[in-house]
Amino acid sequence: MHKVNLKDVEEQERRSPQGKFHKFVKDVSIALGRDRESLDLVKRHPFDLATVRIPKGKSYCPYHSHGAESELYLVVSGRGSIRDKSGTTEVSAGDAFFFGPGDAHQLTNAGDEDFAYYVVADNPRGDTCYYPDSGKWAVQLEGCEEAIVKGGIADYYDGEE
Repeated sequence: MHKVNLKDVEEQERRSPQGKFHKFVKDVSIALGRDRESLDLVKRHPFDLATVRIPKGKSYCPYHSHGAESELYLVVSGRGSIRDKSGTTEVSAGDAFFFGPGDAHQLTNAGDEDFAYYVVADNPRGDTCYYPDSGKWAVQLEGCEEAIVKGGIADYYDGEE
């Protein structure tokens, strides 16, 4: 058995160049030994778990859909605004929601305190992302590298801020 305590998992801060997207992530599955590059499901794990905090007024990332990945969310604290194809929905502590492949979504902090949640994803190899607002695709290259394509390779935040 592998075991970690959330207080011991390193929190990584990720922020876009102009600050519209800002998050703090604890990759619990990585702390439990997940090997992102392995094709072996035992080393890769059948799903990933992360904790996320989004500061006031910020979004996790641009509006996007996955080609193959499914994600399950459980809100821990704060208030969020979830954008999907039907508009926006407010969520708060205790709310759970799910996005399957092709379901475009974006999570934004809609309150005065950090918006915090757990996300469980199946992370299939070869997943792609589509960004409807900017017409870009994220495609996986060999290994763990990713290319952002918009009629050619583009910057991740191109057309988003």
